[in-house]
Amino acid sequence: MVSIRKVAKSVAALAALMVSHASFAGDGLDSYSLELGAGDQVGMVRAAVQKDWNVQWFASNGRHLGGYWDANIAFWRGTDYRHVSGQNQNLWVIGVTPVFRYQNDNKLGWYAEGGIGASLFSELYNNAGNRLSTAYEFADHIGVGYVLDNKWDISARIQHYSNGGIKHPNSGVNWAVLRVARPF
Repeated sequence: MVSIRKVAKSVAALAALMVSHASFAGDGLDSYSLELGAGDQVGMVRAAVQKDWNVQWFASNGRHLGGYWDANIAFWRGTDYRHVSGQNQNLWVIGVTPVFRYQNDNKLGWYAEGGIGASLFSELYNNAGNRLSTAYEFADHIGVGYVLDNKWDISARIQHYSNGGIKHPNSGVNWAVLRVARPF
């Protein structure tokens, strides 16, 4: 089993690499985000960086379909480990997700988005009767948000983690997520 300390060091190194890349590469990463999520007796905090695809598919009436890559690192804390109330499970999750966004051409105002990506867990999830039997999971979400004139991006998402039936049990984990993002 991977220790939390080793995962934390890896996460810190990856975060430092992402920030340094964003600071020094003119065509590198575009934005960063912080997310807070709540599920069935589990909480999450996630940090991420994004790279805009800078494409405009199906452009019409001042709106288009675009998208971005999202690389994220999350910490989960379950409070019903192995279905025992008061027992905690702490784990780390890293992931990457291609996200499609329907938005205004100027990228301000209301938008809707969705994505399906891949995540890797530091250990198998087993909390509140929900079990994931693989460390590799798919992470999909749908959401709506608003980009303010000052470029702050505020959104709400519904997110689901599952291994897609690769191995059982696979009860999945569902989240309500609030997200704030900002360009570098």
